[in-house]
Amino acid sequence: MQHVDVLIVGAGHGGAQAAIALRQQKFAGTIGVIGAEPELPYERPPLSKDYLAGEKTFERILIRPPAFWTERDIAFLLATSVLSVDADKRQVTTDNGRVVGYGSLIWATGGAARRLTCPGHDLRGIHTIRTRADVDQLESELATTTRVVVVGGGYIGLEAAAVLRKFDKHVTVLEALDRVLARVAGAPLSRFIEGQHSAHGVDLRLGAAVEAIEGSDGRVSGVRLAAGEIIPADMVIVGIGIVPAVAPLIAAGAKGGNGVEVDAFCRTSLPDVYAIGDCAAHPNAYAGGAVIRIESVQNANDQASMVAKSLTGLSEPYAAVPWFWSNQYDIKLQTVGLSIGFDTAVTRGDPDARSFSVIYLKNDAVIALDCVNATRDYVQGRALVMAGSRIAVDRLVDTTIPLKDMIAG
Repeated sequence: MQHVDVLIVGAGHGGAQAAIALRQQKFAGTIGVIGAEPELPYERPPLSKDYLAGEKTFERILIRPPAFWTERDIAFLLATSVLSVDADKRQVTTDNGRVVGYGSLIWATGGAARRLTCPGHDLRGIHTIRTRADVDQLESELATTTRVVVVGGGYIGLEAAAVLRKFDKHVTVLEALDRVLARVAGAPLSRFIEGQHSAHGVDLRLGAAVEAIEGSDGRVSGVRLAAGEIIPADMVIVGIGIVPAVAPLIAAGAKGGNGVEVDAFCRTSLPDVYAIGDCAAHPNAYAGGAVIRIESVQNANDQASMVAKSLTGLSEPYAAVPWFWSNQYDIKLQTVGLSIGFDTAVTRGDPDARSFSVIYLKNDAVIALDCVNATRDYVQGRALVMAGSRIAVDRLVDTTIPLKDMIAG
């Protein structure tokens, strides 16, 4: 791979979908994919769910079988990272000294798991969940692990906690804020999720700031909180977000900071350089036009497909409605829309019955739904979000009225 018509940097969901979509759009040029990991593209969500639980083998989470890529003449450089981008010469340089030229560049690198910086952050037994190698290493230590401390009450940390309770590990979750999922959901959902984890035996600590990781013989032995308490631990799992992997693009002159900034067509400020997925800060209509990053498979896949269309003459701005999902115990959480800036959150259904939805409104318009074991609300609520429907609260909470009947409301 010395020169390709389209070079894709990143072999995750976005990078894989970009290559797939280009061939679906009958793109006849050469396609190359550079991936930092040694594996062909695989699904990321199962890492903290089915794969960690041992319910799916790695082969079952491959996005496509190996033969698929060969048959479509999509070339890979794996276990390779891009160190620099020369936008004028239209080429990248990798960590093993290779120079690859391109006609168009799609940056789909996602990000690296954010790590602790406190004293003891480099002790053995501290893990993140971002790659297959992360989970394989974590699993190799589970047999000798009894007590696990999870730092971070976001989706990754909570999903990992749920799996580890299935393995009968003693699990403590530390969340620095006053509720879990505080950055992505309203209080009604947070309190329900907290209750479910507590009911399953998780020791959930809110407002718990980590001061240091304690160790013995180079391995973690506990987590010291700012309040002084030391929580014993054989293993620590850190789930505190990601750092977008965009340094080479920024160094090359691309506009950005917390991610690389792109326009409505995912174009960066560099010529013929696109960015998609977790690392792309884009204007989003469902966030009132604000420039944001969305860390989801849906966003990565939809942006990838849009860029593939642009490169084959079918330009259209990115306008997909965001959606997310999470499985914890027997809870299936499905989210549609973005609750950013909501001013009202109403609960439809009964949380005690373990099937309900939290509906978010801004200026009386529906902007998002969090649906717990309520797939019908999720499917029907999507239309309300897309339309920005204005519906009286008393109708929204009336479960005798299907949400689909409110679309014109």
